[in-house]
Amino acid sequence: MQRILVQTAPFEIAAEQDALRRSNPHVGALVSFIGLMRDLNEGVAVTRMTLEHYPGMTEKALATIADEARARWHLEGVTIIHRVGALEPEDPIVFVGVTSQHRGDAFRACEFLIDYLKTRAPFWKKEQTPAGERWVEARSTDDAAAGRWEDASD
Repeated sequence: MQRILVQTAPFEIAAEQDALRRSNPHVGALVSFIGLMRDLNEGVAVTRMTLEHYPGMTEKALATIADEARARWHLEGVTIIHRVGALEPEDPIVFVGVTSQHRGDAFRACEFLIDYLKTRAPFWKKEQTPAGERWVEARSTDDAAAGRWEDASD
């Protein structure tokens, strides 16, 4: 099972986890990551964020990342849900869920997916701060996290 969604609507974390594991008795592990909007970025207060993307291109990029995870690890299911549009502090932004027969594959695949999502998925973030709007630049720490998978064979 593989689900890739880009949407403006909030998602229900428990319902997504349940849908990912339901009706598959092979599942022995479910690992999920939920990214939340913070009210602070690089020491500056953030009151709102707008996420933009290119419909069609974004879903294709996320599916490619999920396919790569499935090629590396023995997975039963992958769900990636990423919100776009206006978000407020504490809003869930992204859900990455992975099921497998064993926990090791699920943990590694989930971490891989979020690392690659942060660096390869075509999303653009604009933050609203007390000083006005600003575009969020890519972080070298995200690139370094994704880079460690380039040489990893597991």
